[in-house]
Amino acid sequence: MDLGGNVYKFETSSEGEAREVAPVAYYEHIQKINDVFSDQIKMSDQKAAYIFTFMFALLVSSEEGRSVFTWQRYMEGEMLPAIFSVIMALASIFSLLAAILVVLPRKGVTSTTLFWGAWRRHRGEFLEAASRGDSAYLFRQYVDNADVLSAIACSKYRFVIAAFRGLLVTVLAYVCLLAIP
Repeated sequence: MDLGGNVYKFETSSEGEAREVAPVAYYEHIQKINDVFSDQIKMSDQKAAYIFTFMFALLVSSEEGRSVFTWQRYMEGEMLPAIFSVIMALASIFSLLAAILVVLPRKGVTSTTLFWGAWRRHRGEFLEAASRGDSAYLFRQYVDNADVLSAIACSKYRFVIAAFRGLLVTVLAYVCLLAIP
């Protein structure tokens, strides 16, 4: 422990000398970052599922919702309802597609030992680092994994935002359709 209260991890080099790696607080923090990013990825999938369910229920259970996808609505109807119907139909399709894109499997450009799909590729490197007692390797794995999780979360949340905006436009068009006598 240093005078600042930090607890440091040490590792032994191949020559037998101990060297300082990083304060334990940094290990704990990067582990927390990985946990938070994983939770945010799960939350984006849940939000997309809620949006998809709401959109599907609106389109199936509502006469107005179903009718925006019929040709008769546009051929025999008036201009203003037809405009709101087109807006609602396009926004609904957009929102549903964006919600589906959120939950599609995603992976980063790189991978770490923390991703099950890359374990075979990283197993040997992990075992080698473990035999050396290389705790810096573990820290790098957590940092690299945080980078991957961050990229995945950002990508997913872009689609969540798009799906939510499509949902808002759909609901507004739906309300306008209901308000037209």
